[in-house]
Amino acid sequence: MLAVEVWMMYAVGMERREFLKAGLAVACGAAFARASVGDVVGVGEGRVMTVAGPMAAGEMGLALTHEHVLVDFAGAEVSDPGSYDLDEAFAVVLPHLRRARELGCRTFMECTPAYIGRSPRFLARLAEASGMRILTNTGYYGAAGDKYLPPHAYRESASELAARWTLEWDQGIEGTGIRPGFIKIGVDSGPLSEVDRKLVHAAARTHLRTGLTIMSHTGPRVPAFEQLAVLGEEGVSPAAWIWTHAQGEPDEEALWRAAGMGAWVALDGVDAGNVAEYVSRLRGFRERGLLGRILLSHDAGWYSPGEPGGGSFRPFDTLATRLLPALRDEGFADAEIRQMTEINPAHAFTIGVRRAT
Repeated sequence: MLAVEVWMMYAVGMERREFLKAGLAVACGAAFARASVGDVVGVGEGRVMTVAGPMAAGEMGLALTHEHVLVDFAGAEVSDPGSYDLDEAFAVVLPHLRRARELGCRTFMECTPAYIGRSPRFLARLAEASGMRILTNTGYYGAAGDKYLPPHAYRESASELAARWTLEWDQGIEGTGIRPGFIKIGVDSGPLSEVDRKLVHAAARTHLRTGLTIMSHTGPRVPAFEQLAVLGEEGVSPAAWIWTHAQGEPDEEALWRAAGMGAWVALDGVDAGNVAEYVSRLRGFRERGLLGRILLSHDAGWYSPGEPGGGSFRPFDTLATRLLPALRDEGFADAEIRQMTEINPAHAFTIGVRRAT
């Protein structure tokens, strides 16, 4: 298997120098991957990776696919995870996770990337205390004018970045042994910059190595379709990619087109003020037979280190208490709601390489 894995890295466009440099990462992780989770990485195996380890995708239940617990907006150069009061953060966050679970949520995708406050051990602690299955991520966030990218993201090639992210899958994140359940990247809202394009290439190559789904903070259609083109260049199917914050694109036909290509369209900014808008948008997807490509969430939470009490923490409850009842009032069947909240997340986050056809 190792020979095949190394060949795959070379086949997706790695230069010889980069190929040799990344070889050590593959060698270090291959034996551990085979021994511990070899049954997870195959297409169709139906597994997802939580901070507590692998589980069957069919056990996910209702899933919130884009949320946060703690986010540090200090910037990559000055962010200091060692300075966080995680006991205080735990006391603030835990009741919100328990409330979400009381409302029926069983799985929670925590979308805070490295250099913005990602803390796998903290998530594992929250998962154990709340009973929530939590997924964390690998990857880098290039949105917000690249403020949250580490310096090496500019120096290194896409293949070198992919080797870093793949190593987190092979060996766990930062010595914790906790593995990512998806790839999280971010791009700015205009045409892809050079570094943002590199992040997309790196994510595609990481997907081909790990089978992890790519979740990309995107928003408007221009960077969305540019990313889909990059994935095509790398031989990755749109089904491996989540258009995050797609509600930021006003042209609904663009959303329908991406869904028709097989991409996951994430309408993940649900709050009390936009429920009617979400019902209207979902009606359009239903009329076109595209509910099978929708993901729903709040993009809520956001404990902020350094602010008194972590600042203003937005709960994870509006989907259950307002949006789903509004959809039922609109005539959406229980099977359609289950499609969007349970079946789609299970398919979207199942680990398996999705190649372009």
